[in-house]
Amino acid sequence: MVVPTIIPGNSVSGYEVENSLRFNLGDTGVLRKTFSGSPTATQKCTISFWTKLADSIGVTAQKEIFSAIKTGSKEDRIGFHGINNGIHGGFELAFQNGEKGAMYIGTGGNTLARFRDAAAWYHFVIAIDSTQSTASNRVKVYVNGVQKEVEARIDGGSITDDVVLEQNYALGFLTAGAHSIGENVESAGTTPYDGYLADFNFIDGTQLDASYFGETDNNGVWIPIKYAGSYGNYGFFMEFKQTGTDADASGMGADTSGNTNHFDPVNLTATDVTTDTPTNTFCTWNPLDKHTGQTLSEGNTKNVAANSAGTVFSTIGVSEGKWYFEYKVKVVNAQSVWAVPQNLYNRTSDLFSENYTTGLYASNPSIYRNGSNVLSNLNGTISANDIIMWAMDLDNNNIYFGKNGSWADDSGFDQSDFANADAYALTRDDANSFIVIGTQNGASASSYTLEMNWGNPPYANSSGVTDGKYGNFEFAPPSGYYALCSKRIAEFG
Repeated sequence: MVVPTIIPGNSVSGYEVENSLRFNLGDTGVLRKTFSGSPTATQKCTISFWTKLADSIGVTAQKEIFSAIKTGSKEDRIGFHGINNGIHGGFELAFQNGEKGAMYIGTGGNTLARFRDAAAWYHFVIAIDSTQSTASNRVKVYVNGVQKEVEARIDGGSITDDVVLEQNYALGFLTAGAHSIGENVESAGTTPYDGYLADFNFIDGTQLDASYFGETDNNGVWIPIKYAGSYGNYGFFMEFKQTGTDADASGMGADTSGNTNHFDPVNLTATDVTTDTPTNTFCTWNPLDKHTGQTLSEGNTKNVAANSAGTVFSTIGVSEGKWYFEYKVKVVNAQSVWAVPQNLYNRTSDLFSENYTTGLYASNPSIYRNGSNVLSNLNGTISANDIIMWAMDLDNNNIYFGKNGSWADDSGFDQSDFANADAYALTRDDANSFIVIGTQNGASASSYTLEMNWGNPPYANSSGVTDGKYGNFEFAPPSGYYALCSKRIAEFG
């Protein structure tokens, strides 16, 4: 089980990041802009952004975050890249497609850093000044406020001489021409990004350190602060608060720096604007705890299970409090969703027969607890596009199940009033044990698709109700039940 890094503490600035933009690999979503005119500088810039990783980052090659044409078909770029010596999750910076310098973030001693945690938000700052006479000062990289080594370009699986950006190099990021967020600009639609981006700052003309964009809170956690300096001619700031599809102030690529350097959204929709942010992290499926047959997408909120009984578990576990979530059943089959104690969270299959698990089985449908079917053929069916509701009370160890706005009793999904719903006991191996959410195929010869909504859905809700403050649900959570996000865990978990 992975508990998010970003748990809110006291911030000196009180700055809250309200939105992020979710890039889904299969959609090839991207933001594009062609710059014209002159930048403030050609050799100095700072790029700052927060990102939460999706399933494919640690296991496949080349997911571009920001790229810009330098000349012809040559580009400057930054992003996550698989490395040809078998290391995945590396973070690469390449100038003019690597010809003028390419490097990976290292951990010292020629060891490359890997970025694989899909539960937490990472903050990256890339600060560039190619005029510096000392080569190591030309590119500075900070991750969560800490300056990192940059290792030389990888060649045939080995680390070559320390290649740092050549002196006085004129940056592609500061060259008039095409710029992209979420793809390789040189070849449109290739190497698309897969994950969330938030609080994206691009500063033209200045090399800045991480303290301009973040601070350490009272819990010792690195959190965002609002950048208060100038942006320069090509500079921009993206807050991702708008949902429009045009390159203007109402679009997803709106620049709120004052420069109006708006980007054009392509293959992005309003549901890609989310409230999962560095200051309020929502639960998702955990790609590090995903087993045979499960494929994740939409920022780890959607899973497609192949013909396998494999499992996948949530990034957040809770030991107390009252929690609400929903999921939309897209393809119905023998799927089940479970509350699972921490000692079983990495189980690859067979949650049906385990003690200390309680779950809802879609076929029939049925409720299981402690390895037994406690309610067969619950009245009614679960069909495609039904929304299933869970209210999980860990203070009293009860779970309530619902469908499309009605709660279940032993007769079926027929109670419109939550007070009349039946409680199904969750037996815990330890009163203090953390409970995670898991899903499993009930039959190895079937497949299914679920779209999970812990408050940050991959689909559009018609009502969009909150838990009183956070989340985006189709149906109102019962009073006192909350979205599985870091803000609510800090209050009630």
